[in-house]
Amino acid sequence: MKRLAFLLLTVLTMLPIEAQIRGNSIVVTVEPDHKDWNYRVGEIAKFTVEVRRSGTLVNDVTIDYATGPEMYQDTKKTVTLKDGTLKLTGKMSSPGFYRVDVTAHVDGKDYRGACAAAFSPEKLQPSTVMPSDFKEFWQQSIAEARKTDLDPTKRLLPERCTKDVNVYEVSFHNEQWGSRTYGILCVPVREGKYPALLRVPGAGVRPYEGDVYTASQGVITLEIGIHGVPVTMQQGVYDNLNNGALRGYWEFNMDSREKHYYHHVIMGCIRAMDYIEQYTPWDGKNAGVTGSSQGGFLTLATAGLDKRITCYAPVHAALCDHTNSLRGIACGWPHFFYWNKGKGQEKQIEVSRYYDGVNFARLINDQQRGWFSFGYCDDVVPPTTAWSTYNTVTGPKEISPYQATWHFWHQEQWDEWENWLLKELSKQ
Repeated sequence: MKRLAFLLLTVLTMLPIEAQIRGNSIVVTVEPDHKDWNYRVGEIAKFTVEVRRSGTLVNDVTIDYATGPEMYQDTKKTVTLKDGTLKLTGKMSSPGFYRVDVTAHVDGKDYRGACAAAFSPEKLQPSTVMPSDFKEFWQQSIAEARKTDLDPTKRLLPERCTKDVNVYEVSFHNEQWGSRTYGILCVPVREGKYPALLRVPGAGVRPYEGDVYTASQGVITLEIGIHGVPVTMQQGVYDNLNNGALRGYWEFNMDSREKHYYHHVIMGCIRAMDYIEQYTPWDGKNAGVTGSSQGGFLTLATAGLDKRITCYAPVHAALCDHTNSLRGIACGWPHFFYWNKGKGQEKQIEVSRYYDGVNFARLINDQQRGWFSFGYCDDVVPPTTAWSTYNTVTGPKEISPYQATWHFWHQEQWDEWENWLLKELSKQ
């Protein structure tokens, strides 16, 4: 017993003693009176706003609040709350999301809270129109890309390998000779055939680690970058690209179907599946694709265009329903036509339909299973677009909204997503 106590004391003395900063003492909450945050069109939603310090209501606190349809809130006021609480109401006459944003000013600092109540979200429909040659355009693009040999490279990364998983940096040709897609491939060590998971990235420029955990569960994983540069360089290289040559890349060549930045990105996703099929021990039966934000859009694009995909999981998918803003309704990131209502952008509007997640979702068939998740409070990917995209899919699908999340994950959401993918990929 004394030896055990000594060992415990030794371990404790070796641990860092500095405390971590986690959260704020000041918390602003906006709570609807329906626990699921869902209402019928015409119903009145009641909201309770509270500003608390260490769990106790703050007296005489000044707040700014805005209410109304998300991205188009038409009521904005500043009030002082005597007892730290405020009651508000709202309703909608058509399907959509009614958002309440609150900023409290306490001791010279600002603290935010928000809530977006859904009104008949199952009836939301997108505004974007699928071009008559949408499917033909993308089929031809894929056929042209496949005229270029993959010419794959593969480099072991011993420092990332585990006893169960081998990790490699790989690359292969994209849509033409010299254009390459780079990624991190994780393969179970034990010989055999395995299901495969393609992981597609959110917006930005960064290195990648690879999905070792999922691979350790008996799944081939390939996490790809989209910018045609290696994914194992120092962070500073990506920072320079993000602030320089690739700054605002999502707006590059918006007026050209063929030269649009996301053309080679989407082709990279399809070629990644070609790589998995040809150069990994894939079982040829189960293949998934997943990503969040920009990765959610790429998930829809890959599943829509590639029927090797049997399951897909888009999380708060961006780049959906670009043209919604033309009718005064919340549109998906990057909100292309929100600021100027699309004036002088007729060509860009036309081209945007070929790069809208909704139109790719329309191609998903009954043999592909989907899991959708997003947050009602997300002010980057509005839930209006997330719900309408989900409603577009006619095949088997599940929806799991996490109402209080913004453009991030809750741990429970992450766990649910991971478990769903593993379950689907293990199906016989």
